[in-house]
Amino acid sequence: MFDTLTDSLNGVFKKLRSRGKLHPKQVELALADIRTALLDADVALEVADDVISRVRARSLSEEVMKSLTPAQQVVKIVREELQATMGGELEPFNLPSARPAVVMVAGVQGSGKTTACAKLARLLKGKGKRPLLVAADLERPAAVEQLRMLGREIGVPVWSEGRDPVKVAKGGVKEAERSGADVVVIDTAGRLHVDPDMMKQARRIKDAAKPHAVLMACDAMTGQDAVAQARAFMREVDTTGFILTKLDGDSRGGAALSITAVTGRPVFFVGTGEKPEDLEPFHPDRMAGRILGMGDVLTLIDKAQDKIDAEAARESAERMLSARFTLEDFLTQMREMKKLGPLQDLLAMLPGVPGGKSVMKDLAAQVDQREMVRAEAIILSMTTEERRNPAIIHGSRRRRIALGSGTTTSDVNGLLKDFDGARKMMRGMVGSGRMPGMAKVATGPKKKKR
Repeated sequence: MFDTLTDSLNGVFKKLRSRGKLHPKQVELALADIRTALLDADVALEVADDVISRVRARSLSEEVMKSLTPAQQVVKIVREELQATMGGELEPFNLPSARPAVVMVAGVQGSGKTTACAKLARLLKGKGKRPLLVAADLERPAAVEQLRMLGREIGVPVWSEGRDPVKVAKGGVKEAERSGADVVVIDTAGRLHVDPDMMKQARRIKDAAKPHAVLMACDAMTGQDAVAQARAFMREVDTTGFILTKLDGDSRGGAALSITAVTGRPVFFVGTGEKPEDLEPFHPDRMAGRILGMGDVLTLIDKAQDKIDAEAARESAERMLSARFTLEDFLTQMREMKKLGPLQDLLAMLPGVPGGKSVMKDLAAQVDQREMVRAEAIILSMTTEERRNPAIIHGSRRRRIALGSGTTTSDVNGLLKDFDGARKMMRGMVGSGRMPGMAKVATGPKKKKR
């Protein structure tokens, strides 16, 4: 997402930086290019014009024009205004103390609404809540069964008793009261487009279930259509906020940049993948940085803290730096890395990668996911002794490992060669003092002379 917009904006900023001192005409030309880039990204016209108006007023100020780094000032202003357009600061999704707290999720068909319900329930469960999913989408074939499957996957019960969606929703709230669930997440019906029947049903469910929050799932890949849908839901059911789905797709980003500015309601969450755990809080400041190609290290850190076993990572790092790193440690690190998602997505969060997104994709391609799967199969085909002491792996052992992993002896040789090279490099870095403080880990404490 945002690839085209990021590349276009970086092209504009590169021209500005090459000019040193800026003339107002140069700023105006740059603003025209930025406006075009925003419109190409499917940002709503009114939002694009408002952003450009604010950037113009600040960029043409005497303070910026006389600055020693005016181009950098303009970039800073654009980032701040994009952040403000998307809501300014993180808006936490807080539920009232009512038991149960009721959340109604609406949206058009195909927006990822049902999956978003399960993701939200999983997130709330991770925070110590006891959620209940309510399958009130009786219009789409298999919607109820889809929610049941997702419920089983995340360990959250699903209520689906009844044939009338209003009665299902109301019954779900009563079931939560009976069973002790403290949060109810209601999946409501969607249509192929916004229509009076869908809105009428949504209003009836809202009146019956009396939700404390009404969230709308908006497909980030629909651009300005998502904005039109959001406006319609705002009029009819007074949406509390939004879940922006499919942010990992090839959308141009218009919905993310427009929806809060148009409706005045925040984006609480973004869906970054298809798995139940792929739901994250929406940080306008971090998103603005990603749009401008500045990376998003804080989100990367959050992912690591949430998904990586810190103790296992620390032990592996210590073993690596003490030259005791084995193939078992390598396998552990590889599995921890896979938890963070596709490599290209991780690279996109790192700032300052020369060449932008295209280079990130090339880097990711060099570490093909299939190579990681092959490496894992090879290591798992080894005995415990072989993983801990690869030096004993000779001809017959290599043939057995290749046969057991469905690979070739060349693949086994390649993995062992790469592993040995990496271990020697780490040993050399520790020994040369390029990693201060780690030599003690490698050699252990010195014995006192008697």
